[in-house]
Amino acid sequence: MEQKKGSLKSTLTVSLTNYLDAGAIVAGASGLSLWKDYLQLTEGHLGFLNAISANCLGAAVGAIIGGFLADRFGRKFIYTYNMLVYMAGVLLVILAVNFPMLLAGFLITGISVGVGVPASWTYISESSETNNRGRNIALSQMAWGVGPTIILLLGMLLAPPTAGESGGLLFPLVQSIAGDAQGAALNVWSSRLVFVSLFIVAFVAWTLQRQLDESEEWKQAKASGVKTSTFGSFGQLFTNKINVRTILFLAGMYLTWNLVASVMGFFQPHIFETAGGVSNETANMLCMGQWLIIIVGTFIFSFFVDKTNHRFLLALGLVFGLAAWALIIGGAVNSFGGLVLFTVLWGLNSCSSVQSFYALWGSELFPAKYRAAAQGIMFFLVRGLSAVWGIIFVYIYGENGEGFTLAAVLMVVLLAISLVIGMIGAPETRGKSLDQITRERYGEEV
Repeated sequence: MEQKKGSLKSTLTVSLTNYLDAGAIVAGASGLSLWKDYLQLTEGHLGFLNAISANCLGAAVGAIIGGFLADRFGRKFIYTYNMLVYMAGVLLVILAVNFPMLLAGFLITGISVGVGVPASWTYISESSETNNRGRNIALSQMAWGVGPTIILLLGMLLAPPTAGESGGLLFPLVQSIAGDAQGAALNVWSSRLVFVSLFIVAFVAWTLQRQLDESEEWKQAKASGVKTSTFGSFGQLFTNKINVRTILFLAGMYLTWNLVASVMGFFQPHIFETAGGVSNETANMLCMGQWLIIIVGTFIFSFFVDKTNHRFLLALGLVFGLAAWALIIGGAVNSFGGLVLFTVLWGLNSCSSVQSFYALWGSELFPAKYRAAAQGIMFFLVRGLSAVWGIIFVYIYGENGEGFTLAAVLMVVLLAISLVIGMIGAPETRGKSLDQITRERYGEEV
């Protein structure tokens, strides 16, 4: 089948979903203390918010639903309606005046994020030229860096004066919008306005994504006459030995890496403050610097991924990650220079990341008729288990970082396992069309 041309435009349009995914995670995490003060929440309340958010179970449930819906009704179906769900969730957060409203907003937003992820990776791969699939997937990964960077910057500019520090440059804007609100009721408007920015981007994404053409790969699979119920492909996924081996390979490689990455995404500032002994401002500056490295590095990576051996690039990224955590075990956390080097190395790991190859291979190695469903199942497993790991990690780490060395050793072990799985299972798919890959793996009858 002839590949579509001009895939870059559709890639950038679809990648707004990744921006909104990462943006929702960071916006939620960065404003937790403000919502805690405003609504008088306990640590248990915050645990619920994290568990059902875009970072954990909300996205996990959404992914398994969205994957099957995208295979049954088409990729365009997701882009026609899913952003409306996202905007509804964000609007609930913006208007929240009690914990149930806030919880519902986090849950709906998280589910919407999960619904969009498998469809996004699938659509990008299916609409790409044969020699640009890796590039387009890499560019979509850049959005995961752009989202947190902009949200962190916006959060700093809108930040209220707390702990004796002056507020952000745009806090006067917050005061003018909040009207007569005072104290915690005023301060929480800083978080509300961050979510307003996500609502605006989601509206733009919905407007653009509605105009996308349906995937030709999906239409071809649909025209073949194979009909399944919305969840009918579930049985096919787990009765075909090729599918089972592929799921074990991709989920195993991605899960072991993501257990580390999910901790970094949610707890990194906390780790820098408690184990590293730096201020909150310094911790946030290091995190923002890391995201900038990821954006620039991923952009450079996009020029090489379709021309360079994938096994080599995957190993390179994981070696950077292993070096970063080995430094921590060696005591680098006790010096500011060590923290900077750790930040740089982990940023480089995320440029040529396991997630990029998981997204690429996950969309290449399955037939079109249940390509999105397979990704939804794997994303469900990974995000769900990462949520459980996040709870376990807190107890390993301790209240003040006393278990940090043990935690770092576990991180090295997990990254090493991911490296071994990736080296054993890395497929040779460069320069091949999706049709060719499917025929080579499954034969003519799929």
